[in-house]
Amino acid sequence: MKTRAVIFDWAGTVVDYGCHAPPAVLKQIFASRGVELEPAESRHAMGLLKLDQIRAILGLPRVHAAWLAATGAAPAERDAVALFEDFLPVQQECILEHSHVIAGVPELVEKLRSAGIRIGSTTGYTRAMMERLLPQAAREGYAPDCLVTPDQVGGGRPAPWMIFENMKRLGVYPPEACVKVGDTASDMLEGRNAGMAAIGVCESSNEAVLHGAKGARALLMVAGAHAVIGTVAELWEELS
Repeated sequence: MKTRAVIFDWAGTVVDYGCHAPPAVLKQIFASRGVELEPAESRHAMGLLKLDQIRAILGLPRVHAAWLAATGAAPAERDAVALFEDFLPVQQECILEHSHVIAGVPELVEKLRSAGIRIGSTTGYTRAMMERLLPQAAREGYAPDCLVTPDQVGGGRPAPWMIFENMKRLGVYPPEACVKVGDTASDMLEGRNAGMAAIGVCESSNEAVLHGAKGARALLMVAGAHAVIGTVAELWEELS
């Protein structure tokens, strides 16, 4: 079926090459509680709503033990919520520093639009965070037709709700007419759960920082990617 819409992730896919903004803030807020995150821990479960990511990090055995040692109590839901509340203002302050549009994205957007393909997007950021990022991205050549955040639909990845809301707003169906593109396992699961093809991006991804592009490619395939490309600049050839 002819592709009628592409639903992009943001950080690590179309902006923020290497996905550096969230890990920097996560390290900072955990350190404020006396817990120093290792690089792999600050990048764990990337792509999820940040509250869900914080919950996942707190569940890591070493982090759980470090939290207990630093605070005298095992991490609880109230701790995840408090960390998330700390995360929001700090991330909003630094998001623009890291979130420049990745090379090749503006040219890809032109090709997609010239072919009549709509451009949607989902993210693990909240709407408030994205409101700071949208003007900069537009100035640098990326302005999707639609953006849906987890707080707008009651939940984030790997649930398909953000994708379904994109499809509704874009007026595009069935799912087979759409493609999800992202850099994390949760992106691939989001696309598969929505019933559409999922294409992974490995070179600009969060996982590439830890495992290299080859390792990131393997992880994306295991997560259900139908195909994996280097950066989104290669997407046009994949769709053609």
